[in-house]
Amino acid sequence: MTKIHSTTVLAVLHNGQVAIGADGQATMGTYVAKSNVKKIRKLMDGKIVTGFAGSTADAFTLLERFEEKLNAYGGNMKRAAIELAKDWRTDRYLRRLESMLITASKDELLILSGTGDVLEPDNNVAAIGSGAMYAQSAALALKKHAPQLTAEEIVRESLTIAADICIYTNHNFVIEKV
Repeated sequence: MTKIHSTTVLAVLHNGQVAIGADGQATMGTYVAKSNVKKIRKLMDGKIVTGFAGSTADAFTLLERFEEKLNAYGGNMKRAAIELAKDWRTDRYLRRLESMLITASKDELLILSGTGDVLEPDNNVAAIGSGAMYAQSAALALKKHAPQLTAEEIVRESLTIAADICIYTNHNFVIEKV
């Protein structure tokens, strides 16, 4: 799977709730180019929420294609994701795109990569980007040891922990619920 630097995106399905969040930092090489980038997008009238890590222009191209697939397959997120992953891996233009996506519906999380992967994460926690392992570890611990928290609270606290540790993650979060 492609390792994407310079962001953290986390989605959590917990107690019947889904939240997805991302930091706002965009880096160019070794400096912060922008601190309030919005890496979360709502699709299908808010029924599906996506987050991206990697090249912004590449991600927007993929999000447009994903939305086209959602429309073509009646909003079926898994089918649209599989079809996008196939195109992404085989299309001459798309396979050069450097980005990863998390997609979330009210009852499902998926991670999509340019290598053709469509992954359903274990424990209903999906994370991508340079701070992914910090945020994922925190979310898994919070789900286990603080089950009374909401999905949104888990995402916010986990992103905070990641931002405290990862130099490519800041504290300007955008969090959306499905």
